[in-house]
Amino acid sequence: MKLDEKLEPIYQDVLKRNPGETEFHQAVLEVLESLGPVVVKHPEYLERKIIERICEPERQIIFRVPWQDDKGQVHINRGFRVEFNSALGPYKGGLRFHPSVYLGIIKFLGFEQIFKNSLTGLPIGGGKGGSDFDPKGKSDDEIMRFCQSFMTELYRHLGEHTDVPAGDIGVGGREIGYMFGQYKRIVNRWEAGMLTGKGLKWGGSLVRTEATGYGATFFIDEALKVRKDSFKGKTCLVSGSGNVAIYTIEKIHQLGGKCVACSDSGGVIYHEKGLDLDLIKQLKEVERRRIEDYVKYHKDAVYKKNGNIWEIPCQVAMPSATQNEINGKDAALLVKNGCIAVGEGANMPTTPEGVKVFLDAKTAYGPGKAANAGGVATSALEMQQNAQRDSWTFEFTEQKLAAIMSNIHNLCYETSAEYGAPGNYVLGANIAGFIKVADAMVAHGLV
Repeated sequence: MKLDEKLEPIYQDVLKRNPGETEFHQAVLEVLESLGPVVVKHPEYLERKIIERICEPERQIIFRVPWQDDKGQVHINRGFRVEFNSALGPYKGGLRFHPSVYLGIIKFLGFEQIFKNSLTGLPIGGGKGGSDFDPKGKSDDEIMRFCQSFMTELYRHLGEHTDVPAGDIGVGGREIGYMFGQYKRIVNRWEAGMLTGKGLKWGGSLVRTEATGYGATFFIDEALKVRKDSFKGKTCLVSGSGNVAIYTIEKIHQLGGKCVACSDSGGVIYHEKGLDLDLIKQLKEVERRRIEDYVKYHKDAVYKKNGNIWEIPCQVAMPSATQNEINGKDAALLVKNGCIAVGEGANMPTTPEGVKVFLDAKTAYGPGKAANAGGVATSALEMQQNAQRDSWTFEFTEQKLAAIMSNIHNLCYETSAEYGAPGNYVLGANIAGFIKVADAMVAHGLV
């Protein structure tokens, strides 16, 4: 898609104001490329500088995180929280602990989160945070000391009506628990709604662990239904082997598909007869081992060190690892090998060149801001349960998640048709998510 001439100066200003933040630039451009027909229909958005305001975070917080390892050595990491947009509700978005984290990554994730949260239909704004801390290889005590130090600064910016973080890469139930404990210790309040992804025994929600993977699968299931098709009998690839990947595989199997490959940062496992999900859960969730150990239990499986999962023929691809993992060449190979649907469980896992390949091929392509909104949607459901002092069953919560993902799909599909590109979920998601936020910003005046 070509950037509208009215929007080009806005994008150039983003580049100038945010030098070196390539992921953020990519995320902004991807949205702006969809908004040409919107500003023709709604010139008031340009007059009121709504787009410029959406591209500038309401608040960016950067802070030092000192902590001590088990040997008594002091380490210094950097913490971030970008509170991007609160037009629809309190800032909502995860915390990522990974060495790759810097301000540009957090801003790209926070910007995506604005529109993702808008699409859920729930009253939540967009934000994101994290640190360049690497939890790999750290003891539980080291993780605890880091999380306590991180929260000692961040707590002053949080609250159930202000900013509600959750987990992301490197932040699971253990880390959420340590951060919640430190928050409670400092503020002297049991404020369950200030953090989501909590343990089930102390305010968490059933289905939250499964939500992103289940939600992405529900979205693609809806996209296949539009084409009079389904997951039944489909060969599927799911990159990654963390939380999102595992529960994407689980739901695909429940819907009749067969996942034959997954991966981690070391390489790819290919098991032609279908992945043994129970083994993957044992290796990754319980024992925290590498995916290469899978072949010790299944001699007919193949492990390829540093392999490219997208070289394996499939009908459905679910990138669920990290940003920009599918490039133009990978996308072309997937299409050539018969891939008819792509659902992004990760955030922005496809490069702009790859997206173009999928759209040109008329692939049922579900962009991350729509397809992986199930995680934050269920976080918002956790907030509802906390506010009501209630706890819902797994079945009831999953039904609500499925309904939310169906509504997101339908909204994106109908919006794409309204703007002359039926089936283009990128256009539909960007426009539908943007208009809801923009209208709220207009209603709130110049703030």
